[in-house]
Amino acid sequence: MKVRYATLIVNNMQDSVDFYTKILNFEIEEEFNLPSGKITLLKCEGDAGIELIENPVFETGMYSIGIDVDDIEEVMVNLKGKGVNIAMDITPISVGLMSRIIDPNGINIVFIEHENKMK
Repeated sequence: MKVRYATLIVNNMQDSVDFYTKILNFEIEEEFNLPSGKITLLKCEGDAGIELIENPVFETGMYSIGIDVDDIEEVMVNLKGKGVNIAMDITPISVGLMSRIIDPNGINIVFIEHENKMK
């Protein structure tokens, strides 16, 4: 498993992007405009990045941690066996497969198996 990103729900996308790029020297990797909000992916040194989401449906703050895995089925079977709170079963997404659990603090942990790694 490898941490890929932390997702933060923000009140103002431009203020947040300015902070992370101008103050902390992150670079914009990708931006998406959605019908109900915006997503900006930020990259810095190393493999992990930050995903900023502006969407009035979610409360501001830490939303999730994204983790890349090589075999999502194996990970989920292991976690189910340990009694982990599974919030979303394995689901196909545009880049591969995704599943989500919730940690004891209510933080979402998202597991993604990318297509190029899929069997």
